[in-house]
Amino acid sequence: MSFRKWARELGWRHLIGIAVVIFATFPIIYVLSASLNPTGTLTGSNELFRNLSFENYVDLFSDPRRPYAAWFMNTMIVGIATSVGTVFLGALAAYAFSRMRFTGRRVGLLSLILVQMFPQLLAVVAIYLLMRGISDIFPFIGLDSLIGLIMVYLGGALGVNTYLMYGFFNTIPASIDEAAKIDGAGHARIFFTIILRLVAPILAVVGLLSFIGTTSEFVISSTLLTSPDRLTLAVGLFRYVSEETNSNYPIFAAGAVIAAIPVMALFLYLQKYIVGGLTAGAVK
Repeated sequence: MSFRKWARELGWRHLIGIAVVIFATFPIIYVLSASLNPTGTLTGSNELFRNLSFENYVDLFSDPRRPYAAWFMNTMIVGIATSVGTVFLGALAAYAFSRMRFTGRRVGLLSLILVQMFPQLLAVVAIYLLMRGISDIFPFIGLDSLIGLIMVYLGGALGVNTYLMYGFFNTIPASIDEAAKIDGAGHARIFFTIILRLVAPILAVVGLLSFIGTTSEFVISSTLLTSPDRLTLAVGLFRYVSEETNSNYPIFAAGAVIAAIPVMALFLYLQKYIVGGLTAGAVK
């Protein structure tokens, strides 16, 4: 194949691919370079990796006014608890809609779709007032509480994830359930011992999406959390760049690099499930 023919048929695709890779990786490289820049400003980071120092990472964990380690642990607790709760509750609801026939089933499915047309952000004022009222009775699940924040996240994530799981559950043959029922298995045993293993791809996808969404969420967490030692990473890191006289973008970049590690590790671990989990439920 001549070079001209190769360039006309395949070469342009490689050029587009290279351009997309550069466009996607440059922000990552820039943030990493800024996190290693000891000057304290982004101006010195324009020349990538000109100055290399781990001073920003040391300062990140040594500032008593900004307990990054506590923020990191809070984010992991909220992210893991929310993703596990979303997967478990969403799977229960999806199994019920997929395998059981009951009054209001169709209306319930349509309601899940309609509710998701309005993002949780629109209800942030109502959520704040509700949580403030709950704080007067049950302080441990009200304002400035990680448990309360987790409950708010669970309420906002169940709708779309339940419908996503519902489509995947429909791809599992009902004959499997019928065979198990003949052997005397009930719905609980069928769900926990058979169905959950067959729908592992969609569980991984929902868990990953939920974890990414909660660890990077800012508006609701900044509204409900106030104590410095109970903030999440998104809210805590914002304090490094929100002060007009004391903004430190390199430390912010260092915190962002560390915050991205759990998400990247989870994504790489679950990537074999992602394609199958997102596409299998759309073919039926």
